[in-house]
Amino acid sequence: MSHKNNPNKPKRGVETRLAHPPYDPMTMHGFVNPPIVRGSTVLFESTAAMEDRQSLRYSYGLAGTPTTRVLEDALSDLEGAYGTALVPSGLAAVTLPLLAFASAGDHVLVVDSVYAPTRRFCHQVLKRMGVTVEYYDPHIGSDIAGLMRPETSVVFLETPASNTFEIQDVRAICDAAHAGGAVTMLDNTWATPLFFRPLDHGVDLSIHALTKYPGGHSDLLMGSVSANEASWGKLLKMQTALGINAAPDDCSLVLRGLKTMAVRLHHHQQAALDLAHWLEAREDVLEVLHPALASFSDHEAFKRQFSGSTGLFGVVVDGDRDAARRFLDALEIFGLGYSWGGHESLAVLVDLSDRTIAKGPDRGSLLRLQIGLENVGDLQADLERGFAAMAGGDAQ
Repeated sequence: MSHKNNPNKPKRGVETRLAHPPYDPMTMHGFVNPPIVRGSTVLFESTAAMEDRQSLRYSYGLAGTPTTRVLEDALSDLEGAYGTALVPSGLAAVTLPLLAFASAGDHVLVVDSVYAPTRRFCHQVLKRMGVTVEYYDPHIGSDIAGLMRPETSVVFLETPASNTFEIQDVRAICDAAHAGGAVTMLDNTWATPLFFRPLDHGVDLSIHALTKYPGGHSDLLMGSVSANEASWGKLLKMQTALGINAAPDDCSLVLRGLKTMAVRLHHHQQAALDLAHWLEAREDVLEVLHPALASFSDHEAFKRQFSGSTGLFGVVVDGDRDAARRFLDALEIFGLGYSWGGHESLAVLVDLSDRTIAKGPDRGSLLRLQIGLENVGDLQADLERGFAAMAGGDAQ
């Protein structure tokens, strides 16, 4: 019996639950980590069992293995969810629930500050399916009721917003969406369930790129969708129809990452805040987009809903895009690469040209920084190199 299903188990702190997922080592001779079970074919005891396979937990590899089940149960426990679906990437975790709940003729509302590949999927796939997609202001709150139509089936949230970090009023948006008969889904990759639990705020499906903080080491791709009971059946039916799941070897890596995620997030959070405070005091910085800073426009909304912050934020430097490129090219510790949530610090020049409402800063150049696990003083010195190059001087 897994820990989460044992009514006699006390509710333990999140750090303990990360270190001890819903897996009983005694079922595997005392080994503290679940074994990696790879497989496609599952054998049945009889023809009767084969004919009744829908009632069995394992009948074919597409339905997962005992390894994937441990991760599913661990994430459901962290999210407060009825069930969790594992998929091969964070983007697949976005597209799976959209395909499950949006049909031809439907209207879908998506926050304008959404992850760019989510917008691309809406344009390239949902539109071709006959779904109308409308984008809304991240600060709309309960006024989203005015955008709801009889055919609105989905409201898609992401908070903090991709690259610009706006904070949405999740409860107000979900209440309005539910009143209009729509299901709500939220990309919660930035916060992780340690700092925000969407289902506690009225969201039906919580989406994660496990590639990021849960994996934590930039060595895998995976996504998850954790659903409440009302949404779970439809989500699982679509996952089964599409035939997508996550590989057990990668699930094992995420399970390993979860055990240290709380410790890593503590460092990511503090290091990012230290650098964000240092950056906002500089004359060559126009603005720092970090929700946990008191200077951030949505800071109060952040404090009402989130219990902590992570290592990703934006900084608007006082220079054009050529100057920003000189800044980035001078960096030695920060890598120039996509993704985030791993052990290494990264930086990218942000392009917001696809947006129609939440267009971001009106001057300067926006950089996105992922603060990794390096020494903060070393990272600060590296950013100093960038500023010197941006100004046209030599690095110190």
